[in-house]
Amino acid sequence: MKSKWLLILARVLSLIFVIAISVYIFSIRDKAQELAIYGYPGIFVLSFMAYATVFLPAPGVAVVFTMGAVFNPLLVALAAGAGAALGELTGYLAGFSGQPVIQRVDIYQRMVQWLNKNGALSILLFAAIPNPFFDLSGAAAGALKMPVHKFLFFTWIGETIKMLFFAYLGASSIKSLFG
Repeated sequence: MKSKWLLILARVLSLIFVIAISVYIFSIRDKAQELAIYGYPGIFVLSFMAYATVFLPAPGVAVVFTMGAVFNPLLVALAAGAGAALGELTGYLAGFSGQPVIQRVDIYQRMVQWLNKNGALSILLFAAIPNPFFDLSGAAAGALKMPVHKFLFFTWIGETIKMLFFAYLGASSIKSLFG
């Protein structure tokens, strides 16, 4: 009985955390670009903030595209991929905390089927492609109780691949325009 209440408390606290961080990051989105002046650590923080919002828009890929033209695109992708992977934990926590709520969403059910069939490879693929439904993938992983370290590792690989593409695209676009 005590473990049931602890699980409920953990889910409620996770949900409050996800909502609070999403609202905070959304409220400071106009000032977030200023962090880019701090180089790779700033890119890491910007990516974390952009991907920590659940279902709210934030300028993650646009920053990577731009910074890829300013800094080393490989290092931009590594910093942005790590920040994005950690930021995606909010989706994972949303799934852990709101499992009964999101189970009724059709696209969520598809994500669950993909995860059950393909495991962590699904996380990697969904993270690697620009995808507005990745929060649901993270939520499905959280609801299915995928180990956090496994979720983070495959999210990091996928996000880094995606960020590498956008960083090099930004670098080559700027060079072709002004080179």
